[in-house]
Amino acid sequence: MTQPLRIALAGLGTVGGGVVKLLDANRALIERRAGRPIVITAISARDRTRDRGVDLSRFDWADDTAALAARDDVDVVVELIGGADGPALTLARATLAGGKAFVTANKAMIAHHGIELAEAAEKAGAALKYEAAVAGGIPVIKGLREGAAANEIGHVYGILNGTCNYILTKMEQEGLDFADVLAEAQALGYAEADPSFDIDGVDAAHKLSILASLAFGTTLDFDAVQISGIRHVIAADIAEAAALGFRVRLVGLAEAGGGGLFQRVHACLVPLAHPLAHVVGSLNAVVAEGNFVGRLFFEGRGAGEGPTASAVVADLIDIARGEYGPAFAMPVASLARLGPAAAGERHGRAYLRFTVADRPGVLAEITAAMRDAGVSIESMIQRGVAADGNVLLVMVTHDCPEQAVTQALERLNGSSSLLGKPMLMHILDI
Repeated sequence: MTQPLRIALAGLGTVGGGVVKLLDANRALIERRAGRPIVITAISARDRTRDRGVDLSRFDWADDTAALAARDDVDVVVELIGGADGPALTLARATLAGGKAFVTANKAMIAHHGIELAEAAEKAGAALKYEAAVAGGIPVIKGLREGAAANEIGHVYGILNGTCNYILTKMEQEGLDFADVLAEAQALGYAEADPSFDIDGVDAAHKLSILASLAFGTTLDFDAVQISGIRHVIAADIAEAAALGFRVRLVGLAEAGGGGLFQRVHACLVPLAHPLAHVVGSLNAVVAEGNFVGRLFFEGRGAGEGPTASAVVADLIDIARGEYGPAFAMPVASLARLGPAAAGERHGRAYLRFTVADRPGVLAEITAAMRDAGVSIESMIQRGVAADGNVLLVMVTHDCPEQAVTQALERLNGSSSLLGKPMLMHILDI
């Protein structure tokens, strides 16, 4: 095919501007790899006057974003607006209903509406591509959907949010508390003014639900993801983890089995021997365990102008070649519908941090609660009295059912010996 692939670009923020720059900078190479030119014919964004560092005057501007889907001079609509619903979803539905290919970097929309959009794409015989929605420039969607397609995947997990990884790495390297590093990350542009979407684990949960569907051939179930973030991690947790041979990371983990689909995003302790412990700064990493290929490890920049634009253009090259395939590696009708697995039945080790009063009997009270719940303690660290008169007590449990640890903490609920809520982080033993 020698006819150009004609693109409409909705959204001209950091990533949208990056797509324009990448298509300009690598135009000849992209044309050779795609087998034909890829050209932008129309664009749309909220603000015409904003300087985006690239010449946009050569493109036709559409004030009505939804109108891009109906244009005769457009083969593919690229959506970089963001948001699970609203204009982004309206544009996606209209584009696929009209039989045009649709490319997006919108993980929230795919996590919430991906099955609906995949069905629409199948019905229209159109492509639905979203490589940029998970882990930026890392080709993990293509890796799971195509490279590992012959394998049964046992686990998929990883570091899926660069903001959280940056914060935890800085806390680790400089001994600072969470609030101080968050403020620095906001000043440097690594964290949003309202960082809750990142630090509370929602962003990572969107990505995990997509990876789980691809890895296990199941329907998307974002609502079943158990989500907690890093807001309550303190510098002492980082230091005690290091003393025990671990690093703290926000990890999204998914497994599928007879008990259902397990999906959780949480701060956990990663052994120093595990490759995820050495993923630092704003990098992302994803691990998939295949029954024939073994461990696959994907690492790279998970956000930003260049990496995300790279993933968007890679999808466009696939479309230019006529390489479509089902959005979730198999037709929607073939996806299994698994209920959520009960977390309490999982076995593993746990890290527990207590802030307690400095008085006799406190340790005995805590260990008795552990004993009565059937939790055995592998190791324990108790530091001296802090300036505020409190004592930090850290425990690592032996392998046991997660529900046993939960029961032990419930037994301690309301105890006058505990000054604040205990911190629980599971240990990654995969």
